[in-house]
Amino acid sequence: MALVFRIVLQSVGLLFSLLGWVLSCLTNYLPHWKNLNLDLNEMENWTMGLWKTCVIQEEVGRQCKDFDSFLALPAELRISRILMFLSNGLGFLGLLVSGFGLDCLRIGDRQQDLKKRLLILGGVLLWTSGVTALAPVSWVAYLTVEEFWDETIPEIVPRWEFGEALFIGWSAGFSLLLGGCLLHCAVCSTPAPEASGHYAVAEMQDHCQQLEMKNTNPKI
Repeated sequence: MALVFRIVLQSVGLLFSLLGWVLSCLTNYLPHWKNLNLDLNEMENWTMGLWKTCVIQEEVGRQCKDFDSFLALPAELRISRILMFLSNGLGFLGLLVSGFGLDCLRIGDRQQDLKKRLLILGGVLLWTSGVTALAPVSWVAYLTVEEFWDETIPEIVPRWEFGEALFIGWSAGFSLLLGGCLLHCAVCSTPAPEASGHYAVAEMQDHCQQLEMKNTNPKI
């Protein structure tokens, strides 16, 4: 029963981690980190991501333009690119390492200690991936709120608002954190039936040794 519970916990943790990694990859490439709606022209909307900006018009459709220079970007976008790349790489590595540590995988059945270490390492990598995904998303969201309520900017100037990619990024980060936690909980769960069986065998061996000593030293 303990083995089944541990396998289910590992599988759920890996599924959450996989979901978080896929969402973090989408967050990295979606051009919807910020949205801008023009009051003067309601038929035109602007979106901005880490890699390009897009304008959506009802007559023309969507037109996107990649950023020309990395160094010309604002600091938050430059650092967000690096952190999101790091999150995607660490998440992929964490999934790979955790996969080899699953109990349902028949490879290395006799090396349970190695599997536990792989699960612990995979959980740490997934935690780090979740933090590196939450950090840039939260930073861009904070700056967006700060600029939106900036009183020095005239009211007639349009303000950027939250895009869909920010909410996807938050979901990705929390899914990766939850997946790493579940993997660590699976490692910490002790197989009680196996442990009780081990102690029962040890007690039986001690009892047999006591009987042998009594037989070798009979009373006169």
